Amino acid sequence: MMRIGLGSQGMVRFGASSSHDGQPLAGFEALAMPLFDSLYNFARWIAHNPNDAEDLVQETYLKALRSFASFQPGTSFRAWMFQILRNVFLSSCSKLERRKTVALDSEDDGPELAVDTETPETILINRCNSQLVQRAIDALPVHYREALLLCEVEEMSYQEIAKILSIPIGTVMSRLARARKAVRGTVHSEEILVETAL
Repeated sequence: MMRIGLGSQGMVRFGASSSHDGQPLAGFEALAMPLFDSLYNFARWIAHNPNDAEDLVQETYLKALRSFASFQPGTSFRAWMFQILRNVFLSSCSKLERRKTVALDSEDDGPELAVDTETPETILINRCNSQLVQRAIDALPVHYREALLLCEVEEMSYQEIAKILSIPIGTVMSRLARARKAVRGTVHSEEILVETAL
């Protein structure tokens, strides 16, 4: 058995089950395990909750493992996994909304390392800017947020995003343009509010 850790939060186990043709699913592990961090990061962004993200990723791996025999070689395994994650998220949205809680910011980020070119003021400004962008992305509707994250964070092509979201490439481009415009607008308006407060 191979253990895949979620830190001290929990464990996921994958055994050497066999596919429909009797071959071990070691191929699944070889393809799926490098995607673990990316899937978890995406799940955290769309679920807004680390515990729900862990549940989504675990359910994604379980569903993918069970239907690995239906995966078509020659297609993008990464896109297939992200599509499963998205479908798991959408099917559990109502359950997640009922349980959603607001998490306090974690102070487990560790100490900031000193850098010659940065002052405490520039570090604070950069952290504030990062928080502004994160809040702006969090405020996006899910369909804009998932397209933006798949493109900008996961660096997927428009074609892969279209396959994952089951939408035409033109719709992907439209959602990305609208998401970027909304993020820019939100960040700009919050910067103006901060400047006027000073």
